[in-house]
Formats: sequence, C-alpha cells, structure tokens
Amino acid sequence: MMAELTGRHGGYSKGKGGSMHMFSKEKNFFGGHGIVGAQVSLEPVSPSPTAIAAMILSAWPISATARRTRARSTKLQYAELWKLPVIYVIENNRYAMGTSVTRSSAQTDFSKRGISFNIPGEQVDGMDVRAVKAAGDKAVQWCREGKGPFILECRPTANRGHSMSDPAKYRTREEVDKVRHDQDRSSRSAIGCWRPR
Repeated sequence: MMAELTGRHGGYSKGKGGSMHMFSKEKNFFGGHGIVGAQVSLEPVSPSPTAIAAMILSAWPISATARRTRARSTKLQYAELWKLPVIYVIENNRYAMGTSVTRSSAQTDFSKRGISFNIPGEQVDGMDVRAVKAAGDKAVQWCREGKGPFILECRPTANRGHSMSDPAKYRTREEVDKVRHDQDRSSRSAIGCWRPR
C-alpha cells in the first residue's frame, strides 16, 4: 500500500494508480475507487456487498469502507437491519471541493448520520494516530460482537487544496496558517494508518 502511495513499482497498481486505485484480492482489500466515495454505493439498491460476503463466508470478519461524502440511506438501513459487520469511515476535513461543511450541511457531526437507523458513531481527531487506532479498535469490537455497523468520522486537518488544480482560494491565509500551527502534528492524515485485522 505504501509503495503504491509513493509511486513505486511494488505497489498494488505498480505505482501508477495512487490512493484511488488500490485493490488486493488476496488480502481482502477492496479499497480505493476513481470516484471518491463511489465504492459505498456502486450498487445503489443492495447494501454493502463486501460486508454481506464477510458475514456469510466468514472470509474476513470486518468490512471497512472509507469515504468523504454521505453514505446512501439504503445502505445504512439494510446494514443495520441485517447487522452487517461494516465500518463506515468518513474522512471529514471540513471542506468539499471549495465549500465549507458549515455552508452545506445542517448537521456537521457526520458521526451522527446513522442515528435514524440506530447505528452508533464516533468522531475522532484524524491527525492523531493513537486516537484513530483506539476508535478503530472500538468499532471493530462492536462489529465482531455481532452488533452491526458502526460509523467512524475521522476529522483530519486540511492545510492545502484537494489537488494540484485546487488553489484553495476559498480559505483565508490566516485560517491555513492557524491550522498548520495549532493542529497539523504531521503532514499526513492518520486515517490510513488504521486497518481492521
């Protein structure tokens, strides 16, 4: 995975795909997708196919899906109804492509998105490796106890735009400097450091 992220030949896609195209059948890792968040709702009607496989085949006990956008309500409904062992990891850096979450969402605590489906959630500092690990372990235990899905909202800091084509002019210089000074304990998010085992 690290080889892929750093563009090396030993990566899942020989270093050419990056974070959006990581996949390993032998390790049961059905990770990235070219469209951010699309892996959650590729099949709009059926809920979380990998979680169903995990439950039926017992091939691997937990299915985790990372996303930056909202989970489809149908997925959440059936995931809880069937008590699927799935962890919805929401990466919330407080900005969509140029729009602050506070301007586009009435509820900015995304860990509460599952309340109407009786799905618990937790918010964690996405820049704190230990906090992410502890919250991830809690979510894994919840699923392994057969209690159903769990929502884990990781909140990393964003100190630059989403891509090279995003100059991030929607943020003031003062805000970016404050984030870098007060919150950015590393140059990378800690979210990728945690995986269920």
